[in-house]
Amino acid sequence: MEHRPPVISLTATQEPPVYGQGMQSRSPASRTGRPRSATADAAILAATRQALVDLGWSKLTLGDVATRAGVAKTTLYRRWAGKNELVVDAVAELFDELELPDSGSLAADIEGVVLQFAAILARPEAKSGLMAVVAEATHDDALRERIRASVVDRQKRLVLEGRCRAQERGELPPEPDSESASRTADLIFDMVAGAVVHRTLVSAEPADEEWVRSFTRVLLQGLGT
Repeated sequence: MEHRPPVISLTATQEPPVYGQGMQSRSPASRTGRPRSATADAAILAATRQALVDLGWSKLTLGDVATRAGVAKTTLYRRWAGKNELVVDAVAELFDELELPDSGSLAADIEGVVLQFAAILARPEAKSGLMAVVAEATHDDALRERIRASVVDRQKRLVLEGRCRAQERGELPPEPDSESASRTADLIFDMVAGAVVHRTLVSAEPADEEWVRSFTRVLLQGLGT
């Protein structure tokens, strides 16, 4: 029986696989599973705030939060990378409670929202949580961006709403263009947030009605009203 060598085809060479074609992605976006539960999220964030009150940031652990919330610790790890990210989201919910009152004048509106802001910062969960994550963010760029997106950017709505209302009343002139409007909104937010945070958390002085009236007067002078 004649031995024949194997035939090797030269017309059907196999190309090396290209990433993303015929390969399973390991990115989180490709995962499938049960959708997140809003009820569980709310319980976890509430438990985190209570743990900040009872334990402070330094002693808070994901295990303790999971026990308080009545969920498995793995549930937290699926949602948050670590303690810092969890605390940012828990504190951010507190600032979502801020509402700009419609008091009839820009001065009264500012005073109303600043007093609300100061009252939130006086709460132990906000005080310990915010100070801790801001300190951690000095060497964690991703955490800094999370604070910006979850707290700063979300609360700029108050500045935009207040300015629009004041312009409709004729208390403030319209901005010449969108770029100027954005810069002014950033400046107003920085002035309000910076002053109140420094007063309450750094200087540990009360932002009472007298201080708020004085601050508002100085702010409005800067805005040219």
